[in-house]
Amino acid sequence: MLKDAVVEEMSEEAVLDTAAELATAAQRAEVGLLRVAYRWAVLHDPARPGVLDPKVAVLPGREKARQYGGEGTAPVSEFAAAELGVRIGRTTHAAASLIADAQDLHHRHPVLWARVVAGEVRSSYARFVVTKTRELTALEAAWVDAEVAESADGRIPWTRFEALVVGKVATAAPELAREKEERARRATFAKIVGKPEHGMASFLIRAPIPVITQLDATIGALAERLRGQLPDDPHAADPIRQPVGEEQPDEATTVVCADERRVLAVLMLANPDTRPEDLDLTGLTPRVEMVVHLDGHDTTTDSGTGGVPAIARVEGHGPVTREWVREVLGPHARFTIRPVFDPLGQVPVDAYEIPARHRRAVRVISPADVFPYSSCTSNTMQTDHTDPWAPGVAGGSSEVGNYGPMTATHHRVKTFGHLRVKQPFPGIFLWRDRFGAIYLVDPTGTRRIDHAA
Repeated sequence: MLKDAVVEEMSEEAVLDTAAELATAAQRAEVGLLRVAYRWAVLHDPARPGVLDPKVAVLPGREKARQYGGEGTAPVSEFAAAELGVRIGRTTHAAASLIADAQDLHHRHPVLWARVVAGEVRSSYARFVVTKTRELTALEAAWVDAEVAESADGRIPWTRFEALVVGKVATAAPELAREKEERARRATFAKIVGKPEHGMASFLIRAPIPVITQLDATIGALAERLRGQLPDDPHAADPIRQPVGEEQPDEATTVVCADERRVLAVLMLANPDTRPEDLDLTGLTPRVEMVVHLDGHDTTTDSGTGGVPAIARVEGHGPVTREWVREVLGPHARFTIRPVFDPLGQVPVDAYEIPARHRRAVRVISPADVFPYSSCTSNTMQTDHTDPWAPGVAGGSSEVGNYGPMTATHHRVKTFGHLRVKQPFPGIFLWRDRFGAIYLVDPTGTRRIDHAA
């Protein structure tokens, strides 16, 4: 146990080393909790003598057997979760979830469980996988297990891992994915949600992806046209305090923030009479592009699909079935088929400016921010020269293999901070902090490797 006095005397490097050790200890404790939860389930298997009396279990209100885990796991006596929850300070529901996850890891996800026991995978990552695969058959769950176990060790942050698992689950059980899409389609609505407070309320729209995407683009376009009459409030971050000495806006000009303009745009779309007479709405609806990725390999035996894969991926939204592409996008979209793109076959350019074809190649090779453990996958990231560009200097050219997408913050850290980076091969990044710790970043995520000699 750390003492405050000891912590207060630590150097910078000692703080980082201790933080890593504490994180490892916490991870081991979580693994231990999964192991004892599984043992608790074994001890409370209704098939064990003395656990449940079949004659008593049929009576109203008596303890019965419950199936907590997925297909292939043993049932557990119903009250076992409550007793475990009390001892570990968690709700009965949380304890039941812990038991179910432990059972699934043991029996349905052997590869993932082996990495959990070895301390290579965080329990939160593993438990997310088993939760998402609980409706799958044992065979389907085992396939997902093999597909995601390598990336479950924290090399990619939570948001990216979540997207990976959801995609693999859909691929493993496309029919189940289709059923969920149909249920979601019937859940379409546009209504007031929540309880109004302080004179404000919320209106929520749930609709197919292309409808929401088009609506968002239209509102954004109208809000931008309102900028001339309703400029940005220079003091929106602190509307009460007015800095001394700054120029005051014209009293006749109404200043707002960007979100307020978007709300006004929604009102004008719903009630055109509220818009200014001089506001031109010609061509308001912008062209919206959605990228659908198809791998060309069908995972089903349906011979009538024409080679269309069972599961596609809509960039920025996640996996969808081929039926969704046809039925939802088909009637409302014009499709442009792009051939397989070779990101490494791009000719370098003798300029600092990065051409569009290079930027596209960078996103294919590195779909996420290349800073260690970053979660950002936005298309608006900056494309950084790994070795600073300089005319005639080897290694600093504008070519694939010397680029990496990064957020503005991480770009600044790389440029002005203490972390250094090299890209020995396209899409492979080696980062080093000032204390010698090395981090390998590649398309599978981030891994910590040994200290530099």
